[in-house]
Amino acid sequence: MMALFIKEPLFILIFLGCIQNTAQLKKPVRCPSTCSCTKESVICVGSSWIPKTIPSDISSLSLVNGTFSEIKDRMFSHLPSLQLLFIEGNKIETISRHAFRGLRDLTHLSLANNHIKTLPRDIFSDLDSLIELDLRGNRFECDCKAKWLFSWLKMTNSTVSDVLCTGPSEYQGKKLNDITSFDTDCITTDFIVQQILPYESVSVDTFQYKNDVFVAIAQPSMENCMVLEWDHIEMNFRSYDNITGQSIVGCKAILIDDQVFMVVAQLFGGSHIYKYDESWAKFTKFQDIEVSRISKPNDIELFQIEGETFFVIADSSKAGLTTVYKWNGKGFYSYQSLHEWFRDTDAEFIEIDEKPHLVLSSRSQVPLILQWNKSANKFTPLSDIPNMEDVLAVKSFKMKDELYISLTRFIGDSKIMKWSNKQFVEIQALPSRGAMALQPFIFKDRYYLALGSDYTFSQIYQWDPEKKTFEKFKEIYIQAPRSFTAVSTDRRDFIFASSFKGNTQIFEHVIVDLSL
Repeated sequence: MMALFIKEPLFILIFLGCIQNTAQLKKPVRCPSTCSCTKESVICVGSSWIPKTIPSDISSLSLVNGTFSEIKDRMFSHLPSLQLLFIEGNKIETISRHAFRGLRDLTHLSLANNHIKTLPRDIFSDLDSLIELDLRGNRFECDCKAKWLFSWLKMTNSTVSDVLCTGPSEYQGKKLNDITSFDTDCITTDFIVQQILPYESVSVDTFQYKNDVFVAIAQPSMENCMVLEWDHIEMNFRSYDNITGQSIVGCKAILIDDQVFMVVAQLFGGSHIYKYDESWAKFTKFQDIEVSRISKPNDIELFQIEGETFFVIADSSKAGLTTVYKWNGKGFYSYQSLHEWFRDTDAEFIEIDEKPHLVLSSRSQVPLILQWNKSANKFTPLSDIPNMEDVLAVKSFKMKDELYISLTRFIGDSKIMKWSNKQFVEIQALPSRGAMALQPFIFKDRYYLALGSDYTFSQIYQWDPEKKTFEKFKEIYIQAPRSFTAVSTDRRDFIFASSFKGNTQIFEHVIVDLSL
């Protein structure tokens, strides 16, 4: 009997609680002070905010002549039965992407006569029942951010009012449906830091071996030639091998008949050639380079002529000789000495009119052009590039089958020149005080120049096909930049920026859709 007596009050308490909760649920929601309410509709006039205490089972809501400027996410998610929604004549400038989330029964939506310039992508994606949309009387900017709306208007089954453009100026007064240039105007690119390597460097070379991508980084202060491999799983560059030496200033890979050689240029202790030993998975010394010829190496350039493999080392000391080396099936031997006593800083191999040429830049004279003489099988002087003293480096590139060169100058303007009528003609000068590197490269059919400076921010320029000049595109900060090297792998493109006084940085070239 005692047990039964205890249970009865507990049951009664639970029963009374349920009655109380039911009474609370059925309690009518009070109509907001700025609104008039009926069983099925609410009309609010002049509100400074969107009322939250609105009966949840209404089918029509009107918010007119209010002073609120924003509609946030899920502002109407507590009104699942809503079919008509009129938000007209307010001060709305911003609408969140998920503002209308949950309104799957909504058939009519009006955002007329507000201050809307742009709408977030897919804002109407939840409105499965939408029949009519009114966007009149707003201030739409028909730029890239309107591209998605342009596409949606073409596909939707809803009846939509004309969307008139107030900007940009060339589209003012036109209908959004009449804009035709989104496909080309809304795609741009950017360079973002993908990886930072915590060491200084002066040059970077890249090569492919058995479907893998490698880079070799010359690190004079650490006395290393660091070899990195692209990791297809982690999606970054990781350490693979390390060639030690003395003040290494250049590492250049040479691939011959599935063999990989690495030319390692040093300021002290002579330069050497290493060969990749597959059984040890590392580079081992293969050959020395004569100290009598190469005293102060400054650049290594690899090239082929009639199926034969050569490389040239530009020597920047008076005691050394810029020298061409050739592969003879067993090793590399000195083939030709060039440009004695001229302190060469760079060598560039160029095909001019389908004939092999070398361009040698020097601190002591204007760049010299040498042409390959087929009968003598040697390079012979051809001409020079006049009025271009103190050129540190020359790099070649092609745009639409036309040959260009970039000439780096530490003092004065660096130059872009084009091959025309048997000579190079200047097409653009770039301010470059303190520049040690001006590197052309191409990603995704876009042509760039990376200009490194010791005294200011480095610049990336992009070719403008209409202006036919390189225009400033992005500013990047690198301490004492010495080289820029393009590396591509797994459909991704990177620029390695070496630094003589700071970290080596890897920038990824990314496509940016401005319409998103």
